[in-house]
Amino acid sequence: MNKIVSLFVVVCFLVSGCASIVSKSSYPVTIISNPDQASITITDERGTQIYKGRTPSTLTLKAGEPYFHGKDYAVTFEKNGYEKQVASIHRGLDGWYIGNILFGGLIGFLIVDPLTGAMWKLDSPLTVTLVEKTASLESNGAQLQIVTIDDVPQHLIPNMVRVK
Repeated sequence: MNKIVSLFVVVCFLVSGCASIVSKSSYPVTIISNPDQASITITDERGTQIYKGRTPSTLTLKAGEPYFHGKDYAVTFEKNGYEKQVASIHRGLDGWYIGNILFGGLIGFLIVDPLTGAMWKLDSPLTVTLVEKTASLESNGAQLQIVTIDDVPQHLIPNMVRVK
């Protein structure tokens, strides 16, 4: 009986991948913007739209696809009064994948974890600070910049002239 149990343990060791057992192939990713309620669109590396919503959002994204193909994502942030921004969610090698050298063997290293996508991980959260839009005009070295009243320094407000 002990030989059967030992053989079963050895077979399980040989056909498993360390990252597939300890880790996962999809990750919850939190996306935050400052200010919040920005419209976000997430596309994968092929340009396929994965998600459309508003910040803050938490969604589950695949870290990889078979075979040795990690996934990257582009997140486009849009909000009235702010510049459009694009940020990236990059994949990274999962530390448990390296554990195959000790625990999962070659089958885990070359077949199981690459096939399941568990060799990759995604970082979270993704936080972006949006930049307010400003209009400006430059002519002969002089610059005219249009901003909201909230952006004018307090010491300049008494010098302002109301335009009707």
